[in-house]
Amino acid sequence: MIYTLETVCKELRLNSLPSLVDDPKQEEWLLKLLINEVEAKEERKIQRLIKQAKFIGHKTLDSFEWHQDIRLQDSQTREILTSLDFIKENQNIVCIGAPGTGKTHLASALGYKACQQGIETRFWRVSDLVLELERAWKNNQLERFKKRFNRVQLVILDEMGYVPFNKNGSELLFQLISDWYETKSVVITSNLEFSSWNKVFIDPRLTSALVDRLIHHAHILTFTGESFRLKNALSKTEY
Repeated sequence: MIYTLETVCKELRLNSLPSLVDDPKQEEWLLKLLINEVEAKEERKIQRLIKQAKFIGHKTLDSFEWHQDIRLQDSQTREILTSLDFIKENQNIVCIGAPGTGKTHLASALGYKACQQGIETRFWRVSDLVLELERAWKNNQLERFKKRFNRVQLVILDEMGYVPFNKNGSELLFQLISDWYETKSVVITSNLEFSSWNKVFIDPRLTSALVDRLIHHAHILTFTGESFRLKNALSKTEY
């Protein structure tokens, strides 16, 4: 980005300052000083967004391996994901596959990059989110809880299917995801095929409606192969 004194002053809400500077040397010195402040402000914002997202671990796209056991919808899917264009279009991502195959790494890495680009992101394990929803509902604070997502553009829901929900939890999660439909991007990781989501949500009609909303504007990735965690653990035992 090319900075001018006017642009950095506008960013820092010092709009009247440029008109007070008429010495070129003074302007050059002041511009360098204010650019440092703008960059520091941006870095503080990024760190705040990362902290608010509450990722589990620090995962980046640079450390993610796009291995042959990841099946993409088409040749453009990878570019759409890594460019974060899917967020601009309020599209979803569903990562399905066995544990340890890289689903959470990819989801977290996309969220981390989103934060670096100033996009408000939240990371939730689905079981924890349902517990929070049930607690808010019992305390008559459900609407207040939902408002916490008003400015969020990307929501990552990790481990869908590891823990089944009761009827109330299923309905609360369905309502929340329905509220986000076509207004936010949702990234979901799951060890279950869609046909098995009935085991989690109990009600077949609710499950069908939820899947319909999620996949309407979605990129679906299938992760196969061995667990990286298991493979690494076994390789360490060989020494």
